[in-house]
Amino acid sequence: MIKIHLSRIMGEKRINIAELSRMTGLHRNGITKLYNEETDGVKFDTLDKICKALDCHVQDVIEYVEDDTD
Repeated sequence: MIKIHLSRIMGEKRINIAELSRMTGLHRNGITKLYNEETDGVKFDTLDKICKALDCHVQDVIEYVEDDTD
């Protein structure tokens, strides 16, 4: 399973969705879906913009966690 840590990173940096939207030029709805882990995919360009704006790495935002439901 893929975990998105955008909400944690934004909380640590005290940045809200509207502010990240302004910083990246990304639409608020797309950021909100990532923030709430309600997306089924993300473009590399989107990750690039988020990582630049938040001064972090891709692996800080996205993590693979093995699913125990086998």
